[in-house]
Amino acid sequence: MSQNGVSETKTTFLGSLLSLFASSSTLICCAIPALLVSLGAGAALASLVAVFPQIVWISEQKEIIFSISAFLMIVTGVIQWRNQKAPCPVDPELRHACLKTRKLSLRIYLFSLALMLIGAWFAFIQPLLSAA
Repeated sequence: MSQNGVSETKTTFLGSLLSLFASSSTLICCAIPALLVSLGAGAALASLVAVFPQIVWISEQKEIIFSISAFLMIVTGVIQWRNQKAPCPVDPELRHACLKTRKLSLRIYLFSLALMLIGAWFAFIQPLLSAA
């Protein structure tokens, strides 16, 4: 742990951004296509796939994408937990920036977690409920 806590705050913030991008991929693979189909916008989904054919490949690899996203979310959660009590600088301006960044990174992490749970619902749970 560094003396002023700046490196821990930067690590936490960058980890949160990384988890946000990882969890966004779960939306692309599963939640957005399922939402479009459930809203009756199959033609919009077909147009989306015509423009971005990689969506089909991403959807076929959903287990790998969710595994990587879950791993990144766990690592980021551990970093968040470890650095929640990290010291901030004594200077009032730097302390305010440190605390603000810490709160922002926690919000980004929680938003990423919500995105991943939404994607997991549409990828794994909803198909089981629809089949029953």
